[in-house]
Amino acid sequence: MIFGSVAVDEALGAVLAHSISLESGKLAKGHVLEARDLDALRAEGISSVIACCMEPGDLGEDAAAQKLAEMLDSIEIRRSPATTGRVNFYAEANGLFVADKSVVDRFNRIDPAITLACLADHADVRTGDLVATIKIIPLAVAGRWVEQACQLLQTGPAFQLKPYVAHAVSLVATTLPSLKASVMDKTARVLQQRLVSSSSELTSEVRVAHRAKAVAEAMKTAIAAPQSTEKTLPAMIIVFGASAMSDPQDVIPEAIRLAGGRVVQVGLPVDPGNLLVLGYLGDVPVIGAPGCARSPKENGFDWVLSRLLAGEVPTRDDLTGLGVGGLLMEIPSRPLPRLMATADHKAEEIAVVILAAGRASRMGEGGQHKLLAEFGGEALVHRVARQAVEAKIGKVHVVVGHRGDEVSAALQGLDVTIIDNPHYATGMASSLKAGLEQTDVSEAPGMMVLLADMPNVATDDIRALAKAFSKASGTAIVRAVADGQRGNPVILPRSTFEALKAIEGDIGARPVIESAGLPVIDVEIGVAARLDVDTPEAIVAAGGILRD
Repeated sequence: MIFGSVAVDEALGAVLAHSISLESGKLAKGHVLEARDLDALRAEGISSVIACCMEPGDLGEDAAAQKLAEMLDSIEIRRSPATTGRVNFYAEANGLFVADKSVVDRFNRIDPAITLACLADHADVRTGDLVATIKIIPLAVAGRWVEQACQLLQTGPAFQLKPYVAHAVSLVATTLPSLKASVMDKTARVLQQRLVSSSSELTSEVRVAHRAKAVAEAMKTAIAAPQSTEKTLPAMIIVFGASAMSDPQDVIPEAIRLAGGRVVQVGLPVDPGNLLVLGYLGDVPVIGAPGCARSPKENGFDWVLSRLLAGEVPTRDDLTGLGVGGLLMEIPSRPLPRLMATADHKAEEIAVVILAAGRASRMGEGGQHKLLAEFGGEALVHRVARQAVEAKIGKVHVVVGHRGDEVSAALQGLDVTIIDNPHYATGMASSLKAGLEQTDVSEAPGMMVLLADMPNVATDDIRALAKAFSKASGTAIVRAVADGQRGNPVILPRSTFEALKAIEGDIGARPVIESAGLPVIDVEIGVAARLDVDTPEAIVAAGGILRD
């Protein structure tokens, strides 16, 4: 590939490195120049462009990314189409993401043009989570490097997903006078939540004295008891001690031995989670849970449990190798507690964020506020918010900024959450971020972004978009269109939220939509998708009445 300035007369077939705006239309970055494009450039006096010229054997960014992605096909992982040199990979099941660091590192050292990034090895993932991405950095890459990378990927999987397998879990809890029954009740509830992602069942719970013999008998009884489920599930025993394990001969490890089992490991180099015990009765795993596992927050117990649910048999070397990255305590960037992360959201229960913070600069200096204009005797912002509330697809939030008190007053009587954006003057991106700062938005399966100056987006339109999002199981971007032309509102899945937080300035979600690599579902709602009222003339033409 040859990169640099190319004379227009020699640019046929070259790939644009930067977009060019012409009176006849925009030529986007990555566009392969055709004869008619060269004529348009000449007509506007442009004699050269920055582009790359393909050499024999080169592959364009999308072709290269697609070819590499096909070598990474894996059960339970789907991939997006190649776009802008990127292919994303998504989990198709709840499970354990397993990566081979040596393969990934060797892949990334073939040539700087070819990159593969993925989640950490043994990451706990949910259906729809982004787990890996291939990105070709330049607009084209030498075919020999792609072939070398393909050969490497034939030697073994760079990553895979091990789906969780449902287990029949027996809980054995020991008692002491100092331990309240309410604590034990909470422990059982938290454990049940931890089992949701694998569809495992807490089939029995027994509380016994904090004595090794009593625990051993309870474990043997749990194994012998018939399952009450229709399908026979592999068994697992989890023991919560009333007192923390403090020695390899303590109650829980000794109980495993008394029951005829073997102890694999006492203690774990993960904090919180140090005081964990892992053993087996035959092929049935037994986890002696540390006290921190009574809390839903991530700890070493989660790491061991997820491996077992995914069918792994952790060895002593596996467990003692968890120290690097094992310091979890008080790290601000830790994931949300599992109790919240595994909440049983329905895809259609999305958050609605109405953007109503803009300065309405096209209304003129000191002019009327467009969101207070009346449509059918109703303030525009009230009309839009009411339609969203009546759609009943999820909680409705309205982000206000410019003349926020007046806009908020116009929303009285509606069941909406008003969010003040003090940074509204920096542009639309700040309003999106303000919405995502709300817990019930950031934890929702998706967010509908609705502009407050679109008077004709009806309740039925909003429901149609939500229905499409639900049908896609919350893993696609859903966009309103008018005669095939993109418009608003847009629904963005949770997997895009981090990217949304990174945008700046007076731009919406379009850059994220274009780079996310997710399927985009267009829902035709007619002219309402593109009708916004930015000027006094537009308001009057749409049937509105301006108010001071």
